[in-house]
Amino acid sequence: MTATQEPVAPPMPAGSRPLPGYEILGHLDRTGWLDLYDSWSEQRACRCVVKMIRPDLRDDTHLTERLLREGRWLRDFTHPHLVRAYEIFKAPQPLVVQETLTGETLTHLLHRLRRRPATTDVALLGIQLCSAVHYLHGQGLLHLDLKPANVVVERGHAKVLDLSVARPPGNAPPGTGTLSYLSPEQARGGLLTTAADVWGIGATLYETAVGNAPYNAEQTANPENTERTGTAYDRTTGDLQYPQLDTAAPPITSQRRLPHALATAIDNCLSQDPADRPTVPELTAALASLIPTLA
Repeated sequence: MTATQEPVAPPMPAGSRPLPGYEILGHLDRTGWLDLYDSWSEQRACRCVVKMIRPDLRDDTHLTERLLREGRWLRDFTHPHLVRAYEIFKAPQPLVVQETLTGETLTHLLHRLRRRPATTDVALLGIQLCSAVHYLHGQGLLHLDLKPANVVVERGHAKVLDLSVARPPGNAPPGTGTLSYLSPEQARGGLLTTAADVWGIGATLYETAVGNAPYNAEQTANPENTERTGTAYDRTTGDLQYPQLDTAAPPITSQRRLPHALATAIDNCLSQDPADRPTVPELTAALASLIPTLA
């Protein structure tokens, strides 16, 4: 922190009431622009997650709209593989109340497992991600930030989180999403279609199957800026760096032996040309063929 920077206010302590009917039980996480709290809803008599903008950024109208827009979508959408929002509030401060998920992020699960997931588990996860993404596409949205950290899993049931960078198909600025999981067209900017989310599914399944993302670039010398804007920077030069624009992802069989159909499905999701990737229904069918009860 430089001499000109003001210290960031600490999170709200347990027992605080951000608004009537909600009590903070504990602080869960602080990101580049958000605070997440484990909270108690008196109306529902249950725990929930309260998301609010960090105290030092509450005057940022762009971030306020970003939070409330995501909250409106998750409140209005209903799907078994999407996290659900209960309520949104503009005052006394902008916040979103979401359901508490009792599983763990896919990132945490993959770090905890001693063995790589079975191929049928990888396929089943892919089918569930396809289901959530197909629903979002039907609502006119692209997710654009599919990655293990945005998937919570409990007993084989996956839920997709975080619509903070979601947008309708169309033109988008370079770097919308997370560096290691960006499709080439997200990296370069311009026209984005449903194929960008197929790439995100493929990148997530790739990491699930082999333990690392297709591209493991350094995120940034400025993590706060990355989380707020979705852009990625080289740690030493500060220049934008997108390795997926320069090289194809290594074939997944170079890192793990997999059934041919599964390896082909994942590799095809990571085709450089969006036109060469399967559609979501095609990917669902390819993955379902690997599960005897679904074939």
